[in-house]
Amino acid sequence: MIYRKLIVLFWVLLPMATHAQFNTDRLITIGRSALYYEDYVLSIQYFNQAIAAKPYLYEPWFFRGVAKYYLDDFAGAESDCASAIERNPYVTDCYELRGLCRIRLNRYEEAAADYTTALKYNPENMGLWHNRVLCHIRSKDYDRALGQLDTMVARWPRQAAPYSMRAEVYMQQKDTIRALEAIEKSIEIDPYDGQLWAARAIISLSRSEWEQSEEYLDKAIHLLPKNGGNYINRALARYNRNNLRGAMADYDTALDLEPNNFLGHYNRGLLRAQVGDDNRGIEDFDFVLNLEPDNMLARFNRGLLRDKTGDLRGAISDYTVVIDEFPNFWTGLHYRAGCYRRLGMNRQAEQDEFRILKAQLDKRYGGRQPRLSKQQRKRSDQDLEKYNQLVVADDQEVENDYKNDYRGRVQHHKVEAVYLPMYELSLQPVRSEVKNYVPYDETVEDFNRHAPRQLHIVSSIPSLDETQSQAYFAYIDTLRSAIADLKNLQKVQHLLLLCGVAYTALQNNEDAIDVLTTHLLSDSLSVLALWQRAACQTKINEFQASQGTHIDMKTANALMDLTAAIRHAPRCAYLYYNRACVYVQRKDYARAVDDYTAAIALDPRLAEAYYNRGLARIDSGNTAEGVSDLSKAGELGLYTAYSLIKRYSKEK
Repeated sequence: MIYRKLIVLFWVLLPMATHAQFNTDRLITIGRSALYYEDYVLSIQYFNQAIAAKPYLYEPWFFRGVAKYYLDDFAGAESDCASAIERNPYVTDCYELRGLCRIRLNRYEEAAADYTTALKYNPENMGLWHNRVLCHIRSKDYDRALGQLDTMVARWPRQAAPYSMRAEVYMQQKDTIRALEAIEKSIEIDPYDGQLWAARAIISLSRSEWEQSEEYLDKAIHLLPKNGGNYINRALARYNRNNLRGAMADYDTALDLEPNNFLGHYNRGLLRAQVGDDNRGIEDFDFVLNLEPDNMLARFNRGLLRDKTGDLRGAISDYTVVIDEFPNFWTGLHYRAGCYRRLGMNRQAEQDEFRILKAQLDKRYGGRQPRLSKQQRKRSDQDLEKYNQLVVADDQEVENDYKNDYRGRVQHHKVEAVYLPMYELSLQPVRSEVKNYVPYDETVEDFNRHAPRQLHIVSSIPSLDETQSQAYFAYIDTLRSAIADLKNLQKVQHLLLLCGVAYTALQNNEDAIDVLTTHLLSDSLSVLALWQRAACQTKINEFQASQGTHIDMKTANALMDLTAAIRHAPRCAYLYYNRACVYVQRKDYARAVDDYTAAIALDPRLAEAYYNRGLARIDSGNTAEGVSDLSKAGELGLYTAYSLIKRYSKEK
C-alpha cells in the first residue's frame, strides 16, 4: 500500500513531462529562472516550448530575445524583440532591448528610434535618454545630441553623465575648451567615476599636457584598476616625460588585462627596441603581425630588430615585403642593402644602393637607426616614414557605456561583494574554484554505493548546452518509466532522488521539489532529499526576491529542511554552510556567522565558508575579522578574495 500511494503521489506531483506543454506560465517561469542563473541555452528551450504552445504571448518571445542577447546573437535577439512588439507594442523593455541589439549591430539611427518610442511610455527613464543621446553621437548627429543633453541637464542637474556626453560631443567637434568645461562639471558632481578622470586625461593628452594627463590617469586607474586603455594612455604620458621604466610597466599591466591589445603590443615593441630588449620586442611585433599580417610598419620594425639580433635573412624577408609594397621606401632599401653586404651578397646590395643613389638620396638615410620619436601617429596613418613613432587610437573618445540591464549576471547589478552559492547535489562533477579541493560527505558516498548513478557535491550547477539538456530530459523519462515498473521501495527512493537532482540540473526547481517531497513522504529522514530540497527552494527564493516577491515563509521552509538534515547528519559541513547561506538571505548575520564557523570546524579547508563568513562579518560591521576571513579564503585558493581585501582594508 505504501508503494502504491508513493507512485500515485509521484504522478500527481510531477506535472512537467506530460502537462508542461499546456502550463505555459510555468514554462516561462522556469525559463526565466534558468535565465537568471545564466543557463541561456536551456532557457531558450523552455521559451521555445512556451512559444509553440501559445505563440500569441509576448513574454516568451521577449525573454528568448534576452537569452540570445546574452549569447551575442544580436540579430536573433532583435528578431525576437520585434515579434514581442508585434504582440504587445506597449512594453518599454522590448524597445529597450531591441535598441541595445541594434547598437551592437551598429545601426544607431534605428536604435535611437526604438529609444524614442520607449520614452513615450516611460519618459522619466534616464537610461533611455542616455542611450538615445549616445546613438546620436555615434551616428554623428551632434546637434540633436546636444539638444537632448540640454533637456537631460534640466531634468537631472545633479547627474554627471549628461555633462560627460556633452564633453564627448565637443571633442568630436574639436572644441576642447567647451569639452574641458563640461568634463570638469561632471567631475565636480561625481569625483569617484573613473571614466570621468580618464576623459579628462584624454583632453590633456590631446594638448600634450603630459604631467597633467598622468595625474588624471593615476586617479582613473585608482578607481578603475582593470581598464587596460587607461594604462596604455598613461604609458604614452610617461614616455613623453622620459619615464621609460614606468611606461614599460604600464604596457605590461595593460597586456596582462587585455592580452590582445594592438596598441599595447606595438608600442611596447618600440619601447623594447629603444632600451635594447630586442628579442622580446620581436615577440611583440610577431603578435601584432599575427593580428594584422598586412601591417607594413610593424613588419619593418620587426625587420630592424631581426637585423640588430643577427637574423639577417629574417630581416631581409621583412624588408622585402615592405619594399614590394612601397618600392620608393628608401630607408628600407638602405637597411636591406646593409644586410646583403653582411651576408656577402654584394650584387643584391649594389642593386639596392644604386636605386638609392638614382633617387639622389641625401645623407640622412645613411645614419644610424633613429631613436623612438616623441611624436605619435594615428593607428590609421600608414606613412612608413613614421615607423618609429608610438601609435595612438584614431579617436580618443570620452568613454560612455550604454545603460544596460542585460549584461552580466542579472542579480548582481554591479555589486562587487557577492556571497558564494550553496553546495548542492549534481549528476556530474564540477571542478571547484579552489584547486585540489574535492567535496566529500559520508552520506553521499553511502548513497553512491547502492544507487545506479553517482551523485556529486558541487558549489554551482553547470550550464547545459542543447545536447546535454536533451540528454537530461531523456534521462528523466527513463527514470519515470523505471519508477513505474519497480516494486522495490528502496530502489524507487534512489530513482526519485536522482530524478529530483536531474530536474535541478535543468533549472526546474519546482518539479525537483515535488519529486523530493514525494521521496520524503516515504523516508522523512533522507538527509540528501532534505539537503537538495532546501537548495532548490533557496534558488527559487533568490529568483522571486529579484522580482520583488516576499519570500519570508519560503525561506523558513528551507531553514526547516536544513535544520532537520543537520539533526540527522551533524558531521556534514555543507549543511551548516548552506543554512548559513539561508540566514544571509534573511540578513541574520549573527546566526550565519555561527553556522559558517561550525562548517569550518568540521572542514577547515572549506574556503567558501571563510569567504562568506568574511562578508557576513563585514556586513554586520566587523570589518577587521571579515578581512581576516577573506585573507584565509584567498590563502585556500579563492583568489577573488584579494580584491575585496584591498577594498575593505582601505575603507577600514
